[in-house]
Amino acid sequence: MIPSIAPRIEINLAKIAHNAKILSKLFGSKGIQIMGITKGVCGSPEVAREFVNNGIHLLGDSNITNLKKMHEAGIKAEFVLVRTPALSEIELVFSYADISLNTELTVIKSLSDVATSNNSVHKIILMIEMGDLREGIMPANIVEFIQEVLHLPGVKIVGIGANFACFGGIKPDEENMKLLSELAIAMEKRFSLSLPYISGGNSANYNWFLTTKNTGQVNNLRLGESILLGRETLNRIAIPGLFTDAFSFISEVIESKIKPSVPYGEITQNSLGQTPHFKERGNIRRGILKVGFQDVLVSGLTPKLDMEILGSSSDHTVLDAKKVNLQVGDEVAFSLNYGAVLSVMSSPNVLKKYIHTLSANEQSQIQF
Repeated sequence: MIPSIAPRIEINLAKIAHNAKILSKLFGSKGIQIMGITKGVCGSPEVAREFVNNGIHLLGDSNITNLKKMHEAGIKAEFVLVRTPALSEIELVFSYADISLNTELTVIKSLSDVATSNNSVHKIILMIEMGDLREGIMPANIVEFIQEVLHLPGVKIVGIGANFACFGGIKPDEENMKLLSELAIAMEKRFSLSLPYISGGNSANYNWFLTTKNTGQVNNLRLGESILLGRETLNRIAIPGLFTDAFSFISEVIESKIKPSVPYGEITQNSLGQTPHFKERGNIRRGILKVGFQDVLVSGLTPKLDMEILGSSSDHTVLDAKKVNLQVGDEVAFSLNYGAVLSVMSSPNVLKKYIHTLSANEQSQIQF
């Protein structure tokens, strides 16, 4: 018998496919196209293929090497770089992104130069700052900005967009969605533009979408977490009818001993440069796993059994096993939040295991 390999992340593609299909149908009911965001899975071609096979033909990623990976894997989709390109990667952006999100004239001029030298056109979506204070052109400057871009050959404005609840945690609501729609209408009229992409946000827009009576000009949303983990991202509440457990992280126990709950000796900084604090709970069974923060965002893990993560170093994670009689060689499974999924999928130390089917019980949960 071949032993299982840990650490590993198990990715249930059938659950992701189900989520993608349901969300495509849901948002499509109000005329909104989904851009499937793949950065959370490090541009996994296996996951990207499920997006495409279930109605999502526009794929976005913030890492150009992820777009390259999907392109070379033969994924048939339109690819979008969902951040402003770096000047050092303009050639790669032109080669592997059909569209890029932009906020800087210097960058757009470089894209113009590369596109014209190749007798081609690169499409761009201009991101507008609407409160979250990550990327974006200030609304007061958008007219002048577009005037400059329209004089550049080799680039074509195909949309405007805004970002919410990523940096500043700002909620997309009726007011800021209306402002984005009004801005799109004004820019189309002023410059005789046709903007096929009015990208109003991301998985945080779910509650706005459900409650709004008028989506206005917004016809695109960039969804990653809600497809992968089945949750909206304002409060991380599960979306009805979706799977929230498409990902499981598994690690192996390498030590299990009864030890004190509080370290003894003089406490100084740990490997993260922090001074740790511990709760006295007497002697406990401490399980040690063969992973640490170099492999996974440990704070984003939740044990599936009744245990508690006490902390981690770069290559060890320590558990309070409570009443679980952990033994060396046992495997411990965890659910993951979005940050943990992203870190694990980016880690070369973690095996990726893809699962293509649902159990009979999971099949029975599906409601169309």
